[in-house]
Amino acid sequence: MKTEDKKSIERIQNRVVKFFERHKKTIAKDDYELVTKLREEAIRSFEKKEFLNEKTTANHSKLTDFLLDGFTFQLKPENLNRDSINRFHCEMQDFDFESEHITLLNSWGNNIVQTLHNGIVIGNMKVAMKLFPNIFEKFFGQAIKNQDNTLLDLNNAFWQDGIFIYVPKGKHATLPIQVMKLVDQVSKNLLQTRNLIILEPNSSLSLMDCDDSINHESNMINSVTEFFVAENAQLDVYKMQHINDNSVLINHSFVKQKANSTVRMNTLSFNGGAIHNNIHVNLDGEGGNADVFGLYLMDKKQHVDNQIRINHNKAHCNSSEQFKGILDDEATAVFNGYSYVAPNAQKTNASQSNNNLLLTSKARINTKPFLEIYADDVKCSHGATVGQLDQEALFYMRSRGISAANARLLLMYAFAADIINQIRIEPLLLRVDDLVKKRLRGELSICDKCVLQCSKPQKELNFDIDMSKI
Repeated sequence: MKTEDKKSIERIQNRVVKFFERHKKTIAKDDYELVTKLREEAIRSFEKKEFLNEKTTANHSKLTDFLLDGFTFQLKPENLNRDSINRFHCEMQDFDFESEHITLLNSWGNNIVQTLHNGIVIGNMKVAMKLFPNIFEKFFGQAIKNQDNTLLDLNNAFWQDGIFIYVPKGKHATLPIQVMKLVDQVSKNLLQTRNLIILEPNSSLSLMDCDDSINHESNMINSVTEFFVAENAQLDVYKMQHINDNSVLINHSFVKQKANSTVRMNTLSFNGGAIHNNIHVNLDGEGGNADVFGLYLMDKKQHVDNQIRINHNKAHCNSSEQFKGILDDEATAVFNGYSYVAPNAQKTNASQSNNNLLLTSKARINTKPFLEIYADDVKCSHGATVGQLDQEALFYMRSRGISAANARLLLMYAFAADIINQIRIEPLLLRVDDLVKKRLRGELSICDKCVLQCSKPQKELNFDIDMSKI
């Protein structure tokens, strides 16, 4: 970071602290004692640290640009703008099966908490905090304790609303729950979203989490989600990220797992000016299993940063990290995979891989898989690849009468299919499969000469046309 930019960021940091002091009564309205205390601790921690550093994000140039250009905090709730939601065509909404829905607009919900027929509670954080203080007292803030990150401090201090899901002991979500987090702002806002997902023993949940922009205005979303997965519980999370090219999305996911629990998380980054995914998993009970997958498709000058850490704190646990990326034009990406094995975590099985296709000479990836092992009876592996499309495979397909454009599409799709096929909800898999095909073609309309025919060709998808690819 340039010296003058660093000084400007320091001035912004001071203004943020003063803003909090002036408005903390509004910010902490309706809080109970624990949350207010955490806000005060967070702003003091934020004040003492360097705002943007390597622990904040591996590449903070677009964060810096956003902050230097000026921004505001939104401190008052707004009613969900049904016109905006009706104008928004989220491709994940149009399934062939039912799902429970929760919607946030500009990080605010509609002040509703409901208990489903099977006892599962879903709704907004602000309301749930009042209705279930004992649950908040037990879980809120516990998964991010002792994390040295100013963006977490910022969220802890300023969060106003988010998603709350509670699955009681022995209960199973019969329908997937879909969370739609939409942004439709005219003024530049630094939005703070806070989510709390709790699974009690022997329960299960499938969660679809969609981040999307309705307009093309510049915003920054700083989202923190805490997942608590108790003994023998099962959690599937599918994150779909499709924000505009002018916005920044920072997604922090912190997972704490107990014995014999299973978590599968699949992060699909389709579009965004800058996307930062910080996924931190703690395997705190024997027999736990964590699978963290990801696919990113970036072009133009887009940037994606995936920071993944899995801590094997107990014995007999399994984990896998598998991320794939396709980068076009001048797009950039960062992948840091980290698997930690504690001294007593014998019989650990951990693997991680990051594979990338660079379609131009200007696309860049910085990849760093890493293992830190203090136990001797383990099976651990890691690897990374960066390359171009296989020229021999292209030649083979061309020799069989397939056009150069379609041969490239087929190879890219086959590369991405490993991650797509990890989706275990069949209608979602079909919709994501269509989205990936459309994203790889860089177009909206169906081309009758294209070898990748989508399952619903009459459905118009919501991506910008890249004229260079048509």
